[in-house]
Amino acid sequence: MDNQFYPPNGGYPQGQPQQPGYAPQGYGTQMQQPAANPYDGYGMQQEAGYQNQGQPGQYNPYDLQQSGYGVYTQAQQPVQEQPNPYQQTGYQQPYAEVGYQHHFDHSQPVMQEQPPMGFPPQQLKPQRPRLKLTAFHVAIIVAALGFLGWYLYATLVPEAAREAYITSGNLSANHAGDCLIVRNEVPYDAEGVTSVVYDAEEGSAVVRSDYICKVYSSGYSTREMNTLRNYRSAIRDYQKKLIEAETTYDAKLNRVTSDVLTAARAVRDLIGGARGSLENQEEELAKAVEARQQYMKNKYASDQRFSRLFDDELSQTQRIDSWTKQYTAAGSGLVSFYSDGYEYGLTGENYTTFEPRQVRAMINGQAPEKTTAQKGKTTIYRMVENGEWYVLFLSRDTEWNPVKGQIYQLQLERFENTAVYAEVVNFTRSGGELLVRLKVSGDVKPVLYMRSCGAILGESMSTLCVPERAIYTQDGMTGVVVVDGNTESFIPVNVIHTDNGNAYFQAIQQGLLFEGMTVLLF
Repeated sequence: MDNQFYPPNGGYPQGQPQQPGYAPQGYGTQMQQPAANPYDGYGMQQEAGYQNQGQPGQYNPYDLQQSGYGVYTQAQQPVQEQPNPYQQTGYQQPYAEVGYQHHFDHSQPVMQEQPPMGFPPQQLKPQRPRLKLTAFHVAIIVAALGFLGWYLYATLVPEAAREAYITSGNLSANHAGDCLIVRNEVPYDAEGVTSVVYDAEEGSAVVRSDYICKVYSSGYSTREMNTLRNYRSAIRDYQKKLIEAETTYDAKLNRVTSDVLTAARAVRDLIGGARGSLENQEEELAKAVEARQQYMKNKYASDQRFSRLFDDELSQTQRIDSWTKQYTAAGSGLVSFYSDGYEYGLTGENYTTFEPRQVRAMINGQAPEKTTAQKGKTTIYRMVENGEWYVLFLSRDTEWNPVKGQIYQLQLERFENTAVYAEVVNFTRSGGELLVRLKVSGDVKPVLYMRSCGAILGESMSTLCVPERAIYTQDGMTGVVVVDGNTESFIPVNVIHTDNGNAYFQAIQQGLLFEGMTVLLF
C-alpha cells in the first residue's frame, strides 16, 4: 500500500466548501484537545490563544488542504472526538511525527483501502419501469391526435369558399374546311299544282292543325271561282229584296244581323291599327255570317228561287273543292315555302350514312336522287324541326384527329360575328378526305336557307369558365346553379373542356349566363 497521510480529527475532501461556523485548527481558535485523542500527533494540550507554531517540515492547514484533507473545528466549541478508522480494521495507527513521512512495515498485512472520510458511499440509481403500450392505448393516442389536428384545422384554416364567379375562357386551334348543312325537315308535295294560297307566313312557327296553305290543282281555273262569286252576289241581292218585303218586325233577324255588323266593325278597327287578334276576329265574323245565312235559309225555305240559288252555290263550292286541297300542320316546327331539292334525300335520320365523296358531290351542287314517286311532283312547303341541326364538315387538315364527343366552335363564313358550338358525332377518312359529322344544339333559323358554305372548326374559342366544383347534375342534366340574392336557379350547360380544375362551358339556351355571375360550389 502506498504511503498515506491521515489528518487528525478527520477531514473533508479537497474542493468541498467549508461549512460556516468552522475554522481550521491552530489559527487562533481556542480549544482543549484531550491528549488521549489518537488523531492528535502530539499528546499535548493546546492552550487557548496559541497557534501551532509550524517548524520547517511540520504540517500546516494549507498542506492538509493541498493533500485533500483539512482539520476543522467548530468555532468556540470543543472539537468532537472522531473515531479511529484503524481501530475498525484491527490495525494500530502507525506512529508519525509531524514533518516526516510515514513508514510502514511491509511485512504487516496490507490494510484494505477505505474510502476517504467525508464521501458518502455510492449507490446505484433505481431503474424506472418501462411503459408498456397496448393497442387500446395506441388507439386512444391516435384518436386524440386526430381530434387535435381537426380542431387546429377548423380553428386556423379559413372555411372553403361556397361560391365562385363565372369568368371568360379561351380554347385554341382552328381547322378550315367546307360544310353541308343538314336539318330535320319533311317536304310536302302535290301533283298538277296550278297555284297555292298561303295561310301561314314564311319562316313562321306553327303548331299542329294550323292552316298552312290551300293548293289548287290543274283542273281549277279562275273562271270557276268567278262563277262562285256570281252565285253569292245573287244570293245577297235576293236576301235584301226579301227583307225589304217584310211587313212585320223580326227580332231574331235583327239580332243575327247586328252580330254580323258588330264583328265586321271590329275587323275594320283592327285593320285600322286597333289592338287585338285579327285572325280571331275574322273567325268571329265568319261565324256570325254563317249563323245569319242559316237563319235566312230556314225562314225562306219555301221560296224556290232562294233555295235554287243556295243549291247552285253549294254545287260550285264542291266543284272547286275537288280541285283544291287545304293543308294543315302535322306538328310543331318552322314552315318554309322554299325548297332546294336536298330535303328528300338528306335528313337528320340518314346524314351519318354518307361518305366523304358523296358529301363532296353534294357541296358541288349534286342533289340526292329522288324516288320514282317523288319525281313529277311539286314541293309545296317543308316543315323544319327547330332546336337541333347537323353539319357534314370536310376538313382541309386531313391529319387532324377529332375527339368524339368533343365540342368545338363552328364559325360559318356567312356568320361574320356569330359562332355556334358543334359536337363531334363521328368521323371518317376516305379517298384523301376527312369527314367530320357534327351535331349543333340551337336555333335552326340562321341556317334555314343555307345548304353549303365554308367554315372554321375551332378549338380556340371564347367560352365561359367556372371551377369544376360548380358543375352540378340535376335530373340527368349538367349545369350550374346561379345565385341571385336569395334565389338559386339551375341552368343547363354544355361542358366543352376541363383543365386544371376549371370547366369551360356554354349555356344550352343562349343569353342566360354571363361573365361575373355568381354560382354555387359543390
